[in-house]
Amino acid sequence: MAGEGGRAGFYAGLGLALASSAFIGGSFILKKKGLLRLCRRGRARAGQGGHAYLQEWLWWAGLLCMGVGEAANFAAYAFAPATLVTPLGALSVLVSAVLSSTFLNEHLNVHGKIGCILCILGSTVMVIHAPQEEEVSSLESMAEKLKDPGFIVFAACVLVSSLLLIFVAGPRYGQSNVLVYVLVCSAIGSLSVSCVKGLGIALKELFSGKPVLKEPLGWVLLVCLVMCISVQINYLNKALDIFNTSVVTPVYYVLFTTAVMTCSAILFKEWQHMVLHNVLGTISGFLTIVSGIFLLHAFRDVPFAPDLLPLFLQQQGRADPHTSWRSADKHQSCQHQPLLPSEAKGSQSAEEEEEEEGESV
Repeated sequence: MAGEGGRAGFYAGLGLALASSAFIGGSFILKKKGLLRLCRRGRARAGQGGHAYLQEWLWWAGLLCMGVGEAANFAAYAFAPATLVTPLGALSVLVSAVLSSTFLNEHLNVHGKIGCILCILGSTVMVIHAPQEEEVSSLESMAEKLKDPGFIVFAACVLVSSLLLIFVAGPRYGQSNVLVYVLVCSAIGSLSVSCVKGLGIALKELFSGKPVLKEPLGWVLLVCLVMCISVQINYLNKALDIFNTSVVTPVYYVLFTTAVMTCSAILFKEWQHMVLHNVLGTISGFLTIVSGIFLLHAFRDVPFAPDLLPLFLQQQGRADPHTSWRSADKHQSCQHQPLLPSEAKGSQSAEEEEEEEGESV
């Protein structure tokens, strides 16, 4: 019975994580549409410090959609480990990429579609090899985890690096480098996931009849969660307003997932209960997702459509390898053509001068 209950909770967390990815992927599109409408009206942009998006109903619709997705994600963390829930955010990259090409007229080429397929495959591998049991099941054990020196050092590093990115790197490179604001969202997001995990445990204890409301840890986690989400929303809006959605979403996924998996490994120590082949499978799945994200990001401006693939293959098949080498040699020799005529002309002019001197003599 315990095994069946754990398996039911695992699949419940899996379903909630899938629903969360769909809602969050759609929220990026709605918020970007609202920001674009404000830009056409000449209002102050979020990337320049403006907050006119608070008066745009599309932005609020995107925020509501994201709230639903985050609520589903919140519930998923209560049933399943973070090593499973967080990587499934790759599906939000797929949803965002497909919807942005449909509603925002952002081009999704062959490389982007292959990247989406790799994201799905990598997520599937990670789900298969993810741990199916929770280690932390009460607020008391959660409090012991939060006192771990490793997690304290990790949290201190996250806060210091976020402050440096906000106050030092942001004013200099925030308008030109997508990593600045996205790194802030990802680093702070790793702490918000820990808060969500603790609050999910608190809610499970509350529904079981335990006096959780008298525990100060639950309220501390709630306040920290509100602060972390506020920072994430603010700097995610800045990144979305400045850069392309198909760039922000995958980069945010890679950095956020890496930060959360690092935090989960330090705080919950879920990786200690995984056998070697599951660890290798999880790492391989994550690297597959990163490869897909790289295709989405690095080749987004390459004008290569599926219709051109048969024509490209036909041209390669008709081309003679010997003629291609010869043409390459010809093209290479053409680089030195401007020097050869000048030398020839120089020799011809010297001969003409000698002939003229002979005739004069």
